[in-house]
Amino acid sequence: MEGIFEGIRVLDFTNAVSGPTLTRLMAEMGADVIKVELPPTGDLGRTVPGVRNGRSGFFVQQNRGKRSLFLDVKAPEGRELAEELVRHVDVLVENFSPGVISRLGFDWETVSGVNPRLVMCSISAFGQEGPLRDQPGYDAIAQAYSGVMSMNGDPTSTPALIGLSPGDVLTGVHGLAGVVAALHHRERTGTGQKVEVSLIDCYMTCHELNIEVWSASGGSIEPTRAGSLHPLVPAYGVFGTADGDVMIAVGNDRQWAQLCRAMGRPELAEDERYATAPERAARRDELNELVAAWTACQASRDVALARLQAERVPVAPVLSVVEAASHPHVRQRGTVRTVDDELMGPLDIPGVPLRFSSFPDVSELRAASLGSHNREVVCGLLGWSDERYEALVEAGVLLDRPIS
Repeated sequence: MEGIFEGIRVLDFTNAVSGPTLTRLMAEMGADVIKVELPPTGDLGRTVPGVRNGRSGFFVQQNRGKRSLFLDVKAPEGRELAEELVRHVDVLVENFSPGVISRLGFDWETVSGVNPRLVMCSISAFGQEGPLRDQPGYDAIAQAYSGVMSMNGDPTSTPALIGLSPGDVLTGVHGLAGVVAALHHRERTGTGQKVEVSLIDCYMTCHELNIEVWSASGGSIEPTRAGSLHPLVPAYGVFGTADGDVMIAVGNDRQWAQLCRAMGRPELAEDERYATAPERAARRDELNELVAAWTACQASRDVALARLQAERVPVAPVLSVVEAASHPHVRQRGTVRTVDDELMGPLDIPGVPLRFSSFPDVSELRAASLGSHNREVVCGLLGWSDERYEALVEAGVLLDRPIS
């Protein structure tokens, strides 16, 4: 099926989450993604739980629609092959630690010399320069360095690790935005360029209030975690009912009045002590206690939701992962979808958040076994002979692993 990136070819030197997120989205949108996997194991994601029938569901989720080339690029013949591929692609994406791609022989100066129209995207934890440049880093490390972790968890206990990898995904999406911008610039100028994104840069952009509040206060306000409640805004957080929790998000005067009506206390909206957002913020604890007392009296989560939704209060049930993945809304929209993998069979994975009116259908893509596209890429795309291909296999430069 054609997609919006039809005709764009990507050389993918990525592992784990951030880089594969970028290239997965490009594959979902029709790009031809050639995933270069290095010995001895290929993408690190191939061994991440849960594994069934020799295949990782994590790998399937992150790498559908990509062609797998299992190649030893440290061997002279492997480097020659990869360099030839650089001439045939539009985009190169890598998320090694800074300096690794240069040691492999594919730094920006080299690849842009081979292909001046190339767009290269480098993803890392801390960026390509700066004091932390050479430190190893993952999503959780960036959470800690960025101050994001300090805002998460019970205020009376240690900060909590976020139970997913939003920084990795956000960095992949920012990387995609950079690649698209660079491709647009190439169409106008004819030349490519290098794009750089990092986890710490992307995590810092998530501080929608914290940094500016601290700065605007002259340092007198130091944001810190407030557990299940917003650290600054009242009636904004998780509140308990008799059989479950609800998330209430009152962000303005109109919504405050709606909440007051839902609680059967419309007079509170007229009370001068609570009339504006700054006044309510000054009485945050008092108002949170008032809202908590009301929700605690509700017979069930569904009863509270019905009363709040009737007044158009922004509210949601606090769902478990299983509840969320099974919700009729996300199933109808394909926000969670079932794919069929040749080794795993049916598997539920997140959908594609980007939707286009000219490409309304979801592509039926498969995750590749390790090295399963070796011959297709080397002989089909590059046009190398079968004899030359077999010599590379015999030399251990090209490998495959059918059950992976």
